[in-house]
Amino acid sequence: MNWLLSLFIEHSALQAVVVLSLICAAGLALGKLRFFGISLGVTFIFFVGIAVGHFGISLDAQMLNYAESFGLIIFVYALGVQVGPGFFSSFRSGGVTLNMLAMSVVLSGTLMTIAGSRLFHISLPDMVGILCGATTNTPALGAAQQAMQQMHIDAGTPALGCAVAYPMGVVGVILGILCIRKWFVKPTDLRPKEKEDTNKPYVVAFQVHNPAVFGKSIRQVACLEPHKFVISRLWRGGQVSIPTSEKELHEADRLLVITSEKYLPALTALFGEQEHTDWNKEDIDWNAIDSQLVSQRIVITRPQLNGKKLSSLHLRNNYGINVSRIYRSGVELLATADLTLQMGDRLTVIGEATAIQNVAHAMGNTVKDLEAPNLVAVFVGILLGLALGAVPFVIPGISTPVKLGLAGGPIVVGILIGTFGPRLHMVTYTTRSANLMLRSLGLSLYLACLGLDAGKHFFETVFRPEGVLWIGVGAALTILPVLVVGILSVRLTKIDFGSTAGMLCGSMANPMALTYVNDTVEGDNPSVSYATVYPLCMFLRVIIAQLMLMFFMG
Repeated sequence: MNWLLSLFIEHSALQAVVVLSLICAAGLALGKLRFFGISLGVTFIFFVGIAVGHFGISLDAQMLNYAESFGLIIFVYALGVQVGPGFFSSFRSGGVTLNMLAMSVVLSGTLMTIAGSRLFHISLPDMVGILCGATTNTPALGAAQQAMQQMHIDAGTPALGCAVAYPMGVVGVILGILCIRKWFVKPTDLRPKEKEDTNKPYVVAFQVHNPAVFGKSIRQVACLEPHKFVISRLWRGGQVSIPTSEKELHEADRLLVITSEKYLPALTALFGEQEHTDWNKEDIDWNAIDSQLVSQRIVITRPQLNGKKLSSLHLRNNYGINVSRIYRSGVELLATADLTLQMGDRLTVIGEATAIQNVAHAMGNTVKDLEAPNLVAVFVGILLGLALGAVPFVIPGISTPVKLGLAGGPIVVGILIGTFGPRLHMVTYTTRSANLMLRSLGLSLYLACLGLDAGKHFFETVFRPEGVLWIGVGAALTILPVLVVGILSVRLTKIDFGSTAGMLCGSMANPMALTYVNDTVEGDNPSVSYATVYPLCMFLRVIIAQLMLMFFMG
């Protein structure tokens, strides 16, 4: 039996793999259990690690540090790539208000952390750890630990504060949302408000009766109209065709146009008359509209096309086909000439069957090619992230140069690559399942190591007087910002309850609370709101965790 005990006790690479695997497996299994409708998911690994560490099982210090750092790097980089495409667009239109409110949650929690450290005589590293637990934000904890290592301070204490405050961090957001719903929201306001996406492609038919466009080419007509539109079919004398940019419009031509619904009045004035047939029903058989043309969806799988503009391919002139819409990550886009293509884009192509086959060959259209992960981009991104994280930034008032570290560097590079990579012809496409695998693997490793390290002193801290104080302070850091900003959202800015609840969950990086909200609120407003504010708030918390320590302890 000695060989069996050595697998768990004697420090070695084998022992580290065995212990971490058991912690992750047990945590993931227990994370599926629900208590009062709430499940901790992958974060249960953290508490399993605490229990294992409490009973005296440990890893070699260097092995533990390596596994923890490696897991954190993989997690934050994959997270950055995932949120990158929506990071900058989240600041547009209605997203600005939600992001401002979410930033208020982040900044109010930061101010309370600094004030709580002075008021309750809790060291700032402990308070930062409590804040990370209260906001269920383990990447911020990793960033804080990296900052402390740069300052040659023991980086183990924040993990203990995080562990103590974490359970209330999960439950506190839900309690705050419940209080807002009970006391400040009318039952009639719980129904989701319909949000009309004015930029969504809209299909409409026009008849040409405006003498101003008779005899003009489609290129000339497009120059007369500032709004974007695509003519996918043209009927003339009973014949249907794919119009090129040089095709001239004649009186009584019928046009099938893809545009945005808000542009309908302007385009009606341009062409002359709008037909009232509904072309936007989901059950339309586009191949049955006419016998001459076929509509088919083609997937871009050829790396050479990544980052190229649609107009540069000259598909209409070279193949006699038209691209009407493009689907990317579940979002439908208008196929304008200046649209930059990415690997994985799905193009709705209209034309003759033979022409479409030729286009499909040119585009790749091999879905199997998308299943192979592009690991080169992953490792290059991680390398660039670590390089950026090592660059020292001098900030006035801080004696120690600020570094983004293992957490900040990869998440910044991940966001930038996810956003601008295709424009630089970088093949950054990865399937959603592959990205989720990377994030889950990295987070599982990080949480297992974090819990194992914190478990040695967890229970003795909790049952001491300061342990109770830490739990109370953590609860305040969770509930008070949620209550204050949530009330302002529903009462002052008049944002619906579902969007408010999603914004609060996103600002606190709390997917467990979002699951609860989705189960109790109709519609997808909570999820949309969560996704809108999550990238910015995650980035802010990672950076602020470091700045607090360096500014007030440097």
